[in-house]
Amino acid sequence: MPKILIVEDQVLIANHIKEILVENKYLDIELAYKLNQASEKLNDFHPNLILLDINVEGKDSGIIWSQENLHQERVIFITGQTEIETLKKALTIKPVAYLTKPIKPIDLIAAIELASEQTKLNFITIKEGYEEIKLAFDDILFIKSDKNYIDIQTSIKIITIRHSLDHFHQELDQNQFIRVHRSYVVNKNKITSKSTTSLKINQFEVPVSRTLSFKL
Repeated sequence: MPKILIVEDQVLIANHIKEILVENKYLDIELAYKLNQASEKLNDFHPNLILLDINVEGKDSGIIWSQENLHQERVIFITGQTEIETLKKALTIKPVAYLTKPIKPIDLIAAIELASEQTKLNFITIKEGYEEIKLAFDDILFIKSDKNYIDIQTSIKIITIRHSLDHFHQELDQNQFIRVHRSYVVNKNKITSKSTTSLKINQFEVPVSRTLSFKL
């Protein structure tokens, strides 16, 4: 399920959109009524889908904020305008959809389902030192939690970043990466053997929770 951030300065509209989502079983939702709140939510909540009012703090402010702040997150623009020039500016962000107010539930849900399909990537973008790198899923063997940091074990090295294991796991392909222990997420395609208490990935041994059951 996507992690959805609604950025809308009109409280009634924001709550109405959230109600539509909750009724359709989308529950991982946060609200922001101003762009500075939206920027904070990007860092704290780590959404992968933004429902964004184009004019949240003035004309085209949502478009400008998207250009300056968004990277791999998908955007669904929401607007009360139907001007062609505004539409052209919005399309430079390559949004999933462009919805006009009043929001129709069927259009909103269809756009979110489309976004979910488009976000099924085979890599994740992370910061290593001062550089942003694309790390292919197939290069990840497992991820280990270490308090406020995680160690990403690849086929050739360990990459340590400040991130929670829960949030990082949500950004991965849930069919490929499974939680086997409170401190470990593994790439199930890399598992070479398994016992009741541990599993092997190449030369590495990873503990397995006794309550977990899965097939290789």
